[in-house]
Amino acid sequence: MQSKKFILSEKDIPQAWYNVVADMKNKPRPLINPGTKEPLKAEDLYPLFSKAASQQELNTTDRWIEIPDEVREMYRIWRPTPLVRAYGLEKYLDTPAHIYFKNESVSPVGSHKLNSAIAQAFYCKQEGVTNITTETGAGQWGAALSLAAKHFGLELAVYMVKISYEQKPYRRSIMQTYGAEVIASPSMSTKAGRKIITDHPNYQGSLGTAISEAVELAMSTPNCKYVLGSVLNHVALHQTVIGLEAERQMEMAGEMPDTVIACFGGGSNFSGISFPFLRYKLSGERDTRFIAAEPASCPKLTRGVFQYDFGDEAGYTPLIPMYTLGHNFSPANIHAGGLRYHGAGSVISQLKHDGLIDAVDIPQLETFEAATIFARTEGIIPAPESSHAIAATIREAKQAREEGKSKVILFNLSGHGLIDMTAYDRYYSNDLANYEVSQEEIDNNVKNLEKII
Repeated sequence: MQSKKFILSEKDIPQAWYNVVADMKNKPRPLINPGTKEPLKAEDLYPLFSKAASQQELNTTDRWIEIPDEVREMYRIWRPTPLVRAYGLEKYLDTPAHIYFKNESVSPVGSHKLNSAIAQAFYCKQEGVTNITTETGAGQWGAALSLAAKHFGLELAVYMVKISYEQKPYRRSIMQTYGAEVIASPSMSTKAGRKIITDHPNYQGSLGTAISEAVELAMSTPNCKYVLGSVLNHVALHQTVIGLEAERQMEMAGEMPDTVIACFGGGSNFSGISFPFLRYKLSGERDTRFIAAEPASCPKLTRGVFQYDFGDEAGYTPLIPMYTLGHNFSPANIHAGGLRYHGAGSVISQLKHDGLIDAVDIPQLETFEAATIFARTEGIIPAPESSHAIAATIREAKQAREEGKSKVILFNLSGHGLIDMTAYDRYYSNDLANYEVSQEEIDNNVKNLEKII
Protein backbone atom coordinates (compact mmCIF):
# COMPACT_ATOMS: atom_id res chain seq x y z
CA MET A 1 0.00 0.00 0.00
CA GLN A 2 1.52 3.27 -1.17
CA SER A 3 -1.48 5.56 -1.15
CA LYS A 4 -1.21 9.33 -0.72
CA LYS A 5 -3.87 11.40 1.04
CA PHE A 6 -4.90 14.96 0.25
CA ILE A 7 -6.37 16.55 3.38
CA LEU A 8 -8.33 19.78 3.78
CA SER A 9 -8.92 21.62 7.06
CA GLU A 10 -12.23 22.33 8.79
CA LYS A 11 -12.33 25.83 7.31
CA ASP A 12 -12.51 24.20 3.88
CA ILE A 13 -15.87 22.53 4.52
CA PRO A 14 -18.18 24.02 1.86
CA GLN A 15 -20.42 26.85 3.04
CA ALA A 16 -23.07 26.14 0.40
CA TRP A 17 -24.42 23.15 -1.50
CA TYR A 18 -24.35 23.23 -5.31
CA ASN A 19 -27.70 23.03 -7.12
CA VAL A 20 -26.92 21.60 -10.56
CA VAL A 21 -30.48 22.16 -11.80
CA ALA A 22 -29.83 25.91 -11.99
CA ASP A 23 -27.17 25.26 -14.66
CA MET A 24 -29.06 22.64 -16.66
CA LYS A 25 -30.21 23.78 -20.10
CA ASN A 26 -32.95 21.16 -20.08
CA LYS A 27 -34.53 21.24 -16.64
CA PRO A 28 -35.95 18.02 -15.20
CA ARG A 29 -39.60 17.51 -15.96
CA PRO A 30 -41.83 18.39 -12.98
CA LEU A 31 -43.10 16.03 -10.33
CA ILE A 32 -46.75 15.26 -11.06
CA ASN A 33 -49.73 14.87 -8.76
CA PRO A 34 -51.03 11.41 -9.77
CA GLY A 35 -54.63 12.44 -9.10
CA THR A 36 -54.80 15.77 -10.94
CA LYS A 37 -51.91 15.18 -13.37
CA GLU A 38 -50.78 18.73 -12.52
CA PRO A 39 -47.19 19.71 -11.65
CA LEU A 40 -46.54 19.87 -7.92
CA LYS A 41 -45.76 23.07 -6.05
CA ALA A 42 -43.50 23.14 -2.99
CA GLU A 43 -46.49 23.55 -0.67
CA ASP A 44 -47.98 20.32 -2.07
CA LEU A 45 -45.01 18.50 -0.50
CA TYR A 46 -45.31 20.14 2.94
CA PRO A 47 -47.57 17.42 4.44
CA LEU A 48 -44.86 14.82 3.72
CA PHE A 49 -41.47 16.59 3.85
CA SER A 50 -40.06 19.49 5.83
CA LYS A 51 -40.74 22.88 4.23
CA ALA A 52 -37.04 23.52 3.63
CA ALA A 53 -36.57 20.17 1.87
CA SER A 54 -39.73 20.77 -0.20
CA GLN A 55 -38.48 24.17 -1.34
CA GLN A 56 -35.03 22.81 -2.16
CA GLU A 57 -36.64 19.97 -4.11
CA LEU A 58 -38.25 22.35 -6.60
CA ASN A 59 -35.57 25.07 -6.67
CA THR A 60 -34.42 25.47 -10.28
CA THR A 61 -32.80 28.91 -10.09
CA ASP A 62 -30.36 29.18 -7.15
CA ARG A 63 -26.93 27.70 -7.96
CA TRP A 64 -25.78 27.84 -4.34
CA ILE A 65 -27.87 27.08 -1.25
CA GLU A 66 -26.33 28.00 2.09
CA ILE A 67 -25.55 25.20 4.52
CA PRO A 68 -26.97 26.08 7.97
CA ASP A 69 -24.35 26.69 10.66
CA GLU A 70 -25.77 23.88 12.80
CA VAL A 71 -25.30 21.42 9.93
CA ARG A 72 -21.75 22.59 9.19
CA GLU A 73 -20.96 22.25 12.88
CA MET A 74 -21.92 18.58 12.78
CA TYR A 75 -20.07 18.10 9.49
CA ARG A 76 -16.90 19.08 11.37
CA ILE A 77 -17.05 15.77 13.28
CA TRP A 78 -15.63 13.98 10.21
CA ARG A 79 -15.46 16.42 7.31
CA PRO A 80 -13.57 17.18 5.16
CA THR A 81 -13.03 13.55 4.15
CA PRO A 82 -9.72 12.47 2.58
CA LEU A 83 -9.00 12.25 -1.12
CA VAL A 84 -6.60 9.37 -1.75
CA ARG A 85 -4.30 8.58 -4.68
CA ALA A 86 -4.57 4.79 -5.04
CA TYR A 87 -0.97 3.98 -5.94
CA GLY A 88 -1.36 0.39 -4.73
CA LEU A 89 -4.30 -0.27 -7.03
CA GLU A 90 -2.56 1.46 -9.94
CA LYS A 91 0.52 -0.74 -9.47
CA TYR A 92 -1.54 -3.93 -9.24
CA LEU A 93 -3.39 -3.08 -12.46
CA ASP A 94 -0.19 -1.95 -14.20
CA THR A 95 -2.12 0.98 -15.61
CA PRO A 96 -0.99 4.42 -16.77
CA ALA A 97 -4.22 5.80 -15.26
CA HIS A 98 -4.03 7.91 -12.12
CA ILE A 99 -6.71 6.65 -9.73
CA TYR A 100 -8.13 8.76 -6.89
CA PHE A 101 -10.95 8.00 -4.49
CA LYS A 102 -12.92 10.19 -2.10
CA ASN A 103 -13.14 8.27 1.16
CA GLU A 104 -16.63 8.81 2.58
CA SER A 105 -16.29 5.67 4.72
CA VAL A 106 -14.64 7.70 7.52
CA SER A 107 -17.94 9.15 8.76
CA PRO A 108 -19.19 7.94 12.18
CA VAL A 109 -21.65 5.58 10.46
CA GLY A 110 -19.21 4.49 7.76
CA SER A 111 -20.83 6.06 4.71
CA HIS A 112 -21.74 9.25 2.85
CA LYS A 113 -25.38 9.09 3.97
CA LEU A 114 -24.81 11.30 7.02
CA ASN A 115 -24.35 14.36 4.75
CA SER A 116 -28.09 14.51 4.03
CA ALA A 117 -29.36 12.85 7.20
CA ILE A 118 -28.03 15.69 9.34
CA ALA A 119 -29.51 18.36 7.06
CA GLN A 120 -32.96 16.80 6.86
CA ALA A 121 -33.15 16.04 10.58
CA PHE A 122 -32.11 19.63 11.33
CA TYR A 123 -34.87 21.05 9.11
CA CYS A 124 -37.48 18.82 10.75
CA LYS A 125 -36.36 19.87 14.23
CA GLN A 126 -36.37 23.52 13.17
CA GLU A 127 -40.05 23.19 12.19
CA GLY A 128 -41.06 21.60 15.48
CA VAL A 129 -41.46 18.08 14.09
CA THR A 130 -41.18 15.37 16.77
CA ASN A 131 -41.30 12.13 14.74
CA ILE A 132 -39.79 11.06 11.43
CA THR A 133 -39.96 7.93 9.30
CA THR A 134 -37.77 6.49 6.59
CA GLU A 135 -36.80 3.36 4.68
CA THR A 136 -33.42 1.74 4.28
CA GLY A 137 -31.98 -0.93 2.01
CA ALA A 138 -28.59 -2.11 3.24
CA GLY A 139 -28.97 -0.02 6.39
CA GLN A 140 -26.44 2.73 5.62
CA TRP A 141 -29.14 5.40 5.36
CA GLY A 142 -31.05 4.07 8.34
CA ALA A 143 -27.89 4.15 10.47
CA ALA A 144 -27.09 7.70 9.39
CA LEU A 145 -30.58 9.02 10.06
CA SER A 146 -30.72 7.21 13.41
CA LEU A 147 -27.67 9.13 14.58
CA ALA A 148 -28.96 12.43 13.19
CA ALA A 149 -32.39 11.92 14.74
CA LYS A 150 -30.88 11.21 18.15
CA HIS A 151 -28.73 14.34 17.95
CA PHE A 152 -31.77 16.55 17.24
CA GLY A 153 -34.11 14.75 19.67
CA LEU A 154 -36.41 13.18 17.07
CA GLU A 155 -38.18 9.81 17.30
CA LEU A 156 -37.41 7.66 14.26
CA ALA A 157 -39.07 4.59 12.72
CA VAL A 158 -37.05 2.81 10.01
CA TYR A 159 -38.58 0.31 7.59
CA MET A 160 -35.68 -1.93 6.58
CA VAL A 161 -36.01 -4.12 3.49
CA LYS A 162 -36.64 -7.62 4.89
CA ILE A 163 -33.84 -9.39 3.04
CA SER A 164 -31.33 -6.84 4.38
CA TYR A 165 -32.92 -7.02 7.84
CA GLU A 166 -32.00 -10.71 7.78
CA GLN A 167 -28.67 -10.46 5.90
CA LYS A 168 -27.28 -7.50 7.86
CA PRO A 169 -28.29 -7.84 11.53
CA TYR A 170 -25.49 -5.57 12.74
CA ARG A 171 -26.79 -2.64 10.70
CA ARG A 172 -30.10 -3.19 12.45
CA SER A 173 -28.23 -3.21 15.78
CA ILE A 174 -26.50 0.07 14.93
CA MET A 175 -29.85 1.76 14.30
CA GLN A 176 -31.24 0.40 17.55
CA THR A 177 -28.13 1.52 19.42
CA TYR A 178 -28.81 5.08 18.24
CA GLY A 179 -32.41 4.75 19.45
CA ALA A 180 -34.41 4.04 16.28
CA GLU A 181 -37.24 1.56 15.94
CA VAL A 182 -36.45 -0.85 13.09
CA ILE A 183 -39.21 -2.77 11.29
CA ALA A 184 -38.65 -5.46 8.66
CA SER A 185 -40.48 -4.50 5.46
CA PRO A 186 -42.99 -5.60 4.29
CA SER A 187 -44.63 -5.59 7.71
CA MET A 188 -48.10 -5.95 9.17
CA SER A 189 -47.94 -2.44 10.65
CA THR A 190 -49.21 -0.64 7.53
CA LYS A 191 -51.96 -1.13 4.99
CA ALA A 192 -49.39 -1.26 2.18
CA GLY A 193 -47.33 -3.89 4.00
CA ARG A 194 -50.33 -6.06 4.86
CA LYS A 195 -51.49 -6.07 1.24
CA ILE A 196 -48.07 -7.09 -0.06
CA ILE A 197 -47.72 -9.87 2.53
CA THR A 198 -51.23 -11.12 1.72
CA ASP A 199 -50.53 -11.15 -2.01
CA HIS A 200 -46.95 -12.46 -1.71
CA PRO A 201 -46.42 -14.17 1.69
CA ASN A 202 -42.74 -14.97 1.06
CA TYR A 203 -41.78 -11.61 -0.46
CA GLN A 204 -38.37 -10.43 0.81
CA GLY A 205 -39.06 -6.75 0.23
CA SER A 206 -37.74 -3.88 -1.86
CA LEU A 207 -36.93 -0.22 -1.33
CA GLY A 208 -40.18 0.63 -3.11
CA THR A 209 -42.13 -1.38 -0.56
CA ALA A 210 -40.26 0.11 2.40
CA ILE A 211 -40.88 3.63 1.07
CA SER A 212 -44.62 2.93 0.85
CA GLU A 213 -44.70 1.84 4.49
CA ALA A 214 -42.63 4.79 5.72
CA VAL A 215 -44.77 7.29 3.78
CA GLU A 216 -47.99 5.75 5.08
CA LEU A 217 -46.80 5.91 8.69
CA ALA A 218 -45.67 9.53 8.29
CA MET A 219 -49.00 10.59 6.80
CA SER A 220 -51.00 8.89 9.57
CA THR A 221 -48.90 10.04 12.55
CA PRO A 222 -49.33 13.50 14.12
CA ASN A 223 -46.38 15.89 13.89
CA CYS A 224 -44.43 13.43 11.75
CA LYS A 225 -42.48 13.85 8.50
CA TYR A 226 -40.97 11.43 6.02
CA VAL A 227 -37.22 11.69 5.35
CA LEU A 228 -35.66 10.19 2.22
CA GLY A 229 -32.09 8.98 1.68
CA SER A 230 -31.73 9.14 -2.10
CA VAL A 231 -33.50 9.79 -5.44
CA LEU A 232 -34.95 13.25 -4.82
CA ASN A 233 -33.23 16.52 -5.72
CA HIS A 234 -32.81 17.89 -2.20
CA VAL A 235 -30.95 14.73 -1.14
CA ALA A 236 -28.60 15.01 -4.12
CA LEU A 237 -28.08 18.68 -3.24
CA HIS A 238 -26.90 17.89 0.30
CA GLN A 239 -24.43 15.31 -0.97
CA THR A 240 -22.56 17.84 -3.16
CA VAL A 241 -20.23 18.56 -0.23
CA ILE A 242 -18.41 15.43 -1.47
CA GLY A 243 -17.59 16.75 -4.93
CA LEU A 244 -16.96 20.31 -3.77
CA GLU A 245 -14.29 19.07 -1.36
CA ALA A 246 -12.91 16.70 -4.00
CA GLU A 247 -12.53 19.58 -6.45
CA ARG A 248 -10.31 21.46 -3.98
CA GLN A 249 -8.33 18.30 -3.26
CA MET A 250 -7.79 17.50 -6.94
CA GLU A 251 -6.35 21.00 -7.28
CA MET A 252 -3.95 20.15 -4.44
CA ALA A 253 -2.95 17.03 -6.40
CA GLY A 254 -2.35 19.15 -9.51
CA GLU A 255 -4.86 17.20 -11.63
CA MET A 256 -8.51 17.16 -12.61
CA PRO A 257 -10.47 13.98 -13.36
CA ASP A 258 -11.14 12.86 -16.92
CA THR A 259 -13.62 10.33 -15.55
CA VAL A 260 -15.79 10.45 -12.41
CA ILE A 261 -17.39 7.21 -11.19
CA ALA A 262 -19.80 6.23 -8.41
CA CYS A 263 -22.13 3.36 -7.68
CA PHE A 264 -25.79 3.97 -8.40
CA GLY A 265 -28.96 3.00 -6.59
CA GLY A 266 -31.17 6.09 -6.47
CA GLY A 267 -28.39 8.60 -7.09
CA SER A 268 -27.29 10.16 -3.79
CA ASN A 269 -23.54 9.42 -3.78
CA PHE A 270 -23.26 9.60 -7.57
CA SER A 271 -24.80 13.07 -7.48
CA GLY A 272 -22.59 14.08 -4.59
CA ILE A 273 -19.30 13.31 -6.33
CA SER A 274 -20.32 14.21 -9.88
CA PHE A 275 -22.51 17.34 -9.83
CA PRO A 276 -19.80 19.82 -8.75
CA PHE A 277 -17.57 18.59 -11.60
CA LEU A 278 -20.52 18.42 -14.00
CA ARG A 279 -20.97 22.19 -13.83
CA TYR A 280 -17.82 22.57 -15.93
CA LYS A 281 -19.21 20.22 -18.55
CA LEU A 282 -22.48 22.15 -18.61
CA SER A 283 -20.53 25.39 -19.15
CA GLY A 284 -18.34 23.84 -21.86
CA GLU A 285 -15.11 24.28 -19.88
CA ARG A 286 -14.31 20.55 -19.54
CA ASP A 287 -15.41 17.34 -21.20
CA THR A 288 -15.39 15.04 -18.18
CA ARG A 289 -17.02 11.62 -18.47
CA PHE A 290 -19.38 10.56 -15.69
CA ILE A 291 -20.16 6.88 -15.12
CA ALA A 292 -22.93 5.54 -12.88
CA ALA A 293 -22.22 1.90 -11.94
CA GLU A 294 -25.37 -0.10 -11.15
CA PRO A 295 -26.08 -3.81 -10.55
CA ALA A 296 -26.77 -6.00 -13.57
CA SER A 297 -29.70 -7.32 -11.55
CA CYS A 298 -31.28 -3.85 -11.21
CA PRO A 299 -30.31 -2.00 -14.42
CA LYS A 300 -32.64 0.99 -14.48
CA LEU A 301 -30.22 3.41 -16.20
CA THR A 302 -28.88 0.92 -18.74
CA ARG A 303 -32.08 -0.96 -19.59
CA GLY A 304 -35.02 0.89 -18.02
CA VAL A 305 -37.47 3.23 -19.73
CA PHE A 306 -37.60 7.01 -19.33
CA GLN A 307 -41.13 7.45 -18.03
CA TYR A 308 -43.17 8.91 -15.21
CA ASP A 309 -43.42 6.38 -12.38
CA PHE A 310 -44.10 6.21 -8.68
CA GLY A 311 -41.17 6.27 -6.29
CA ASP A 312 -42.76 3.54 -4.19
CA GLU A 313 -44.59 0.26 -4.74
CA ALA A 314 -48.01 1.23 -3.39
CA GLY A 315 -48.25 4.45 -5.42
CA TYR A 316 -48.28 6.92 -2.52
CA THR A 317 -45.59 9.24 -3.90
CA PRO A 318 -45.85 11.84 -6.65
CA LEU A 319 -45.13 10.66 -10.18
CA ILE A 320 -41.43 11.19 -10.93
CA PRO A 321 -39.89 11.45 -14.42
CA MET A 322 -37.28 8.72 -14.21
CA TYR A 323 -35.47 5.88 -15.82
CA THR A 324 -37.36 3.00 -14.28
CA LEU A 325 -37.88 -0.75 -14.29
CA GLY A 326 -41.40 -0.18 -12.95
CA HIS A 327 -42.38 0.48 -9.34
CA ASN A 328 -43.50 -3.15 -8.95
CA PHE A 329 -40.08 -4.47 -9.97
CA SER A 330 -38.77 -7.16 -7.60
CA PRO A 331 -34.96 -7.05 -7.61
CA ALA A 332 -32.79 -10.09 -6.96
CA ASN A 333 -31.53 -10.51 -3.39
CA ILE A 334 -28.00 -9.24 -4.05
CA HIS A 335 -25.86 -8.10 -1.12
CA ALA A 336 -25.62 -4.52 -2.42
CA GLY A 337 -28.96 -3.81 -0.79
CA GLY A 338 -28.62 -0.04 -1.17
CA LEU A 339 -28.69 -0.37 -4.97
CA ARG A 340 -31.86 -2.47 -5.21
CA TYR A 341 -34.13 0.38 -6.31
CA HIS A 342 -36.33 0.41 -9.38
CA GLY A 343 -35.76 3.99 -10.54
CA ALA A 344 -33.39 6.94 -10.82
CA GLY A 345 -33.96 10.50 -9.62
CA SER A 346 -35.39 13.08 -12.02
CA VAL A 347 -32.17 15.12 -12.29
CA ILE A 348 -29.99 12.09 -13.04
CA SER A 349 -32.60 10.80 -15.47
CA GLN A 350 -32.67 14.07 -17.40
CA LEU A 351 -28.88 14.23 -17.52
CA LYS A 352 -28.76 10.64 -18.79
CA HIS A 353 -31.48 11.39 -21.34
CA ASP A 354 -29.44 14.36 -22.59
CA GLY A 355 -26.28 12.26 -22.93
CA LEU A 356 -24.37 14.11 -20.20
CA ILE A 357 -23.73 11.01 -18.08
CA ASP A 358 -23.12 7.34 -18.88
CA ALA A 359 -24.06 4.16 -17.04
CA VAL A 360 -22.75 0.60 -16.84
CA ASP A 361 -24.28 -2.46 -15.19
CA ILE A 362 -21.99 -4.87 -13.37
CA PRO A 363 -22.55 -8.49 -12.26
CA GLN A 364 -22.39 -9.28 -8.55
CA LEU A 365 -19.34 -11.57 -8.75
CA GLU A 366 -17.30 -8.94 -10.57
CA THR A 367 -18.02 -6.44 -7.80
CA PHE A 368 -16.73 -8.79 -5.10
CA GLU A 369 -13.64 -9.57 -7.14
CA ALA A 370 -13.01 -5.83 -7.44
CA ALA A 371 -13.66 -5.35 -3.73
CA THR A 372 -11.10 -8.00 -2.84
CA ILE A 373 -8.48 -6.44 -5.12
CA PHE A 374 -9.13 -3.03 -3.56
CA ALA A 375 -8.91 -4.36 -0.01
CA ARG A 376 -5.61 -6.09 -0.71
CA THR A 377 -4.04 -3.10 -2.49
CA GLU A 378 -5.50 -0.17 -0.53
CA GLY A 379 -6.29 -1.75 2.85
CA ILE A 380 -9.96 -0.72 2.97
CA ILE A 381 -12.75 -3.30 2.78
CA PRO A 382 -15.46 -1.56 0.74
CA ALA A 383 -19.23 -1.88 1.02
CA PRO A 384 -20.83 -4.08 -1.66
CA GLU A 385 -22.47 -0.95 -3.07
CA SER A 386 -19.18 0.95 -3.39
CA SER A 387 -17.61 -2.11 -5.00
CA HIS A 388 -19.63 -1.41 -8.14
CA ALA A 389 -17.72 1.87 -8.50
CA ILE A 390 -14.43 0.06 -7.91
CA ALA A 391 -15.29 -2.53 -10.57
CA ALA A 392 -16.12 0.22 -13.07
CA THR A 393 -12.86 1.99 -12.17
CA ILE A 394 -10.87 -1.19 -12.77
CA ARG A 395 -12.52 -1.56 -16.18
CA GLU A 396 -11.52 2.00 -17.09
CA ALA A 397 -7.97 1.55 -15.79
CA LYS A 398 -7.51 -1.66 -17.79
CA GLN A 399 -8.79 0.09 -20.90
CA ALA A 400 -6.23 2.86 -20.36
CA ARG A 401 -3.51 0.20 -20.13
CA GLU A 402 -4.67 -1.49 -23.34
CA GLU A 403 -4.80 1.83 -25.18
CA GLY A 404 -1.53 3.06 -23.68
CA LYS A 405 -3.23 6.30 -22.66
CA SER A 406 -2.97 8.03 -19.32
CA LYS A 407 -6.18 9.30 -17.75
CA VAL A 408 -7.25 10.59 -14.35
CA ILE A 409 -10.04 8.62 -12.69
CA LEU A 410 -11.90 9.75 -9.58
CA PHE A 411 -14.39 7.48 -7.82
CA ASN A 412 -16.44 7.78 -4.68
CA LEU A 413 -15.83 5.20 -1.97
CA SER A 414 -19.29 5.70 -0.51
CA GLY A 415 -18.87 3.36 2.47
CA HIS A 416 -16.87 0.61 4.13
CA GLY A 417 -17.91 -3.04 4.25
CA LEU A 418 -16.93 -3.99 7.78
CA ILE A 419 -20.55 -4.88 8.60
CA ASP A 420 -20.96 -6.78 5.33
CA MET A 421 -18.52 -9.60 6.03
CA THR A 422 -21.17 -12.30 5.74
CA ALA A 423 -21.42 -11.32 2.08
CA TYR A 424 -17.66 -11.66 1.70
CA ASP A 425 -17.83 -15.04 3.46
CA ARG A 426 -20.36 -16.23 0.92
CA TYR A 427 -18.23 -14.95 -1.95
CA TYR A 428 -15.13 -16.78 -0.71
CA SER A 429 -17.24 -19.94 -0.25
CA ASN A 430 -18.43 -19.71 -3.89
CA ASP A 431 -21.94 -19.26 -2.56
CA LEU A 432 -22.83 -16.10 -4.52
CA ALA A 433 -24.25 -15.91 -8.03
CA ASN A 434 -24.84 -13.39 -10.78
CA TYR A 435 -28.39 -12.33 -11.59
CA GLU A 436 -29.57 -10.86 -14.85
CA VAL A 437 -33.00 -9.51 -15.69
CA SER A 438 -34.63 -10.71 -18.90
CA GLN A 439 -35.91 -8.16 -21.37
CA GLU A 440 -39.30 -9.87 -21.20
CA GLU A 441 -39.47 -9.23 -17.45
CA ILE A 442 -38.60 -5.56 -17.91
CA ASP A 443 -41.11 -5.14 -20.76
CA ASN A 444 -43.91 -6.79 -18.78
CA ASN A 445 -43.15 -4.66 -15.74
CA VAL A 446 -43.17 -1.28 -17.49
CA LYS A 447 -45.97 -1.79 -20.02
CA ASN A 448 -48.69 -0.48 -17.69
CA LEU A 449 -46.91 2.68 -16.54
CA GLU A 450 -48.75 5.95 -17.08
CA LYS A 451 -47.82 7.30 -20.50
CA ILE A 452 -47.17 10.92 -19.56
CA ILE A 453 -43.73 11.12 -21.22
